[in-house]
Amino acid sequence: MLLFIAEINKVRCIMNPSFFIRNIPIYGDLILSPMAGFSDVPYRLICREFGMAMSYTEVVSMDGILWKNKKTFNLLDFRLVERPVTFQILGNDEDKIVEACRIIEQLGPDIIDINMGCSVSDIAGKGAGAGLLRNPSKIGRIFNKLSNILRVPVTGKIRLGWDDKSRNYLEVARVLEENGASLIAVHGRTRSQFFFGKANWDAIAEVKQSVKIPVIGNGDVKYVADIERIKRHTGCDAVMIGRAAIGHPWIFQYKDRNHVAYKDKIDLIRRHLSLMQAYYGKEIGVILFRKHVTKYIMGMPRATELRPFLVKCNSSDEIIDHISSYAERIQKHEAA
Repeated sequence: MLLFIAEINKVRCIMNPSFFIRNIPIYGDLILSPMAGFSDVPYRLICREFGMAMSYTEVVSMDGILWKNKKTFNLLDFRLVERPVTFQILGNDEDKIVEACRIIEQLGPDIIDINMGCSVSDIAGKGAGAGLLRNPSKIGRIFNKLSNILRVPVTGKIRLGWDDKSRNYLEVARVLEENGASLIAVHGRTRSQFFFGKANWDAIAEVKQSVKIPVIGNGDVKYVADIERIKRHTGCDAVMIGRAAIGHPWIFQYKDRNHVAYKDKIDLIRRHLSLMQAYYGKEIGVILFRKHVTKYIMGMPRATELRPFLVKCNSSDEIIDHISSYAERIQKHEAA
């Protein structure tokens, strides 16, 4: 797989870049959103193979970095063929987040992104993630320091504000650009919306029109048609896809779930499982893969019957046996 991705990257370099993050060319305009437990090395490699333009690691906390927590540093692992690679970090203390960014820059990322979109109560409620949106001046100070200290570009991922009464996305976008941000990714919801309600693409378009740096649109991209719609609606430079890409890397090939053959899904389930075991070890790889496999079978015939068995599997043989038996049942059903 690594050689295959390397060849894809060579072909991309012949093409014209879709946009630049400061001086870094980005080939392509579809990106996997950084998601805890899903945006790891094995799945990012698959998504890159399927056409994803660049990699974002899972988000890490400034405290985990400063405390030299091994699990935190493991989340920043990446492969050279993934470049450009963005490390995403969150925190609520100006000096600490700057120091943490100085530390992780030494690990060789191409870009460092500040998470200002995480809506989890334990994080946002303490002033990190989306909690930072309540203090634009603090955001400005953080980005001013980072853009002057770090060699790599600094970017930010934001929401529209804390709630409907404090939709300050244009102010935050202006502060980011004025203080050295090289790109803004915008999730079209407020923190109080979490992932409910409709994403506001008009707001993303407003951000795009108000700044000169690249803008990534995020929110309510579930189908291939949505990719083109959000691009036309907002004028964004790229599209970030989250939940809709879990168990469906084909979306980076502009294919909807119902346009992917069952055989192709089952073949990729086997390959992804193998990658997980090679990366995490046989036992842990299986346990961590269980949440992926339930996403792969979404929309497939009688998937609800298969799911309870898959989430209890403790070995690759069990998963493969269930998947193989399921594939045989599908073939018989289609032949009938």
